[in-house]
Amino acid sequence: MKYVIPVTGGMLDPHFGHCEAFALIDADEKRKVITGKKIVPSPGHRPGFLPGWLAGQGARVVIAGGMGERAKEIFAEHGIEVVLGAQPMDPEAAVMAHLKGEIRSTGNACSEHRHGCDGSHE
Repeated sequence: MKYVIPVTGGMLDPHFGHCEAFALIDADEKRKVITGKKIVPSPGHRPGFLPGWLAGQGARVVIAGGMGERAKEIFAEHGIEVVLGAQPMDPEAAVMAHLKGEIRSTGNACSEHRHGCDGSHE
């Protein structure tokens, strides 16, 4: 299973579309272990682009603080689970927390999106 975590400064970035890079983390869900990690620079924010690009990278689960509605819709179209509301933390710790059932989507932690964002910020 490939997890995607938006990162800035090596930590989970609370705003999905404006991160420096993405941590692509492979995990074995049955054994609950991380089997690989790669950091790829963000290709930049363009409305609607990142979900498809990350699907092409093999993403199956995205853990983020917040993102726009349109990005969530596009991820859903690609069959990618989105977990929102995560706080800044080490990306591997975020994946392990999800594997252990300790982190679940609790909403959108990005204040731009909690107050009626039109989704153009993904």
